[in-house]
Amino acid sequence: MNFDIELFLVLGSLVTGLVWLADILFLSKLRMNKAGEEGAEKVTEPWYVEYAKSFFPVLFIVLILRSFVAEPFRIPSGSMMPTLLVGDFILVNKFAYGLRLPVTHSKVMAGGDPERGDVIVFRYPKEPSIDYIKRIVGMPGDHVAYYNKQLYINGQPAKQHIQNEYIKIDPDQARPGQLFIEEDLMGVPHNMLIDKNRLSIEGEYVVPPNSYFVMGDNRDNSNDSRYWGVVPDENLVGKAFMIWMNWDFSKNSLDLSRVGNSIQ
Repeated sequence: MNFDIELFLVLGSLVTGLVWLADILFLSKLRMNKAGEEGAEKVTEPWYVEYAKSFFPVLFIVLILRSFVAEPFRIPSGSMMPTLLVGDFILVNKFAYGLRLPVTHSKVMAGGDPERGDVIVFRYPKEPSIDYIKRIVGMPGDHVAYYNKQLYINGQPAKQHIQNEYIKIDPDQARPGQLFIEEDLMGVPHNMLIDKNRLSIEGEYVVPPNSYFVMGDNRDNSNDSRYWGVVPDENLVGKAFMIWMNWDFSKNSLDLSRVGNSIQ
């Protein structure tokens, strides 16, 4: 079961805000009247009013920033290597594709349109409570094909330039036979990995309207649109734009070289 922090922030802000408002409108006056009748010199606020005044500003500010400005995510798998590594903490631009209300995810303000090559966070279509991160390779109306580790978009191959055998200091995130490749997504270059020793799922797909075909940069180790289909526009969360920290919990190691890197 996934903890829904968005729902927690909304409910927390609502409850603490209502308690604070009730205190301003009614409860404080009742306390003052009671104190006057009893001749008390000092009026003590109830614990729940103190807590509401302390927590409401924090919860509300975090809710606004997280819902409409930028949201942090942690990369749990290697499906986006070499662009993103396990343990990367990233920031996602929440207004890049329009502003959406928290919890309901209804769009209230239009934004820019996703573009080919964008690294996006989205709600997994088969289980919307889970967030995924992948790269857009197919736009609405595109014919996407993938054969023999080569991506084709509308019949044109995405040019690949092999750089070298991929070598990473951390052996858990690299395998013999992985090739480090620069791919050109019809004018949008990015880095990716293929594994010469692993079979690839192959096929052809037509992207329906208001949907996007996504793939992981670690092509042979990614659960993406090749397996479960396209990402509807309403499932978009935002555009990933920066790595703000890298911490590998399994090894308790911090990689400062990745802090502040932009996501291309």
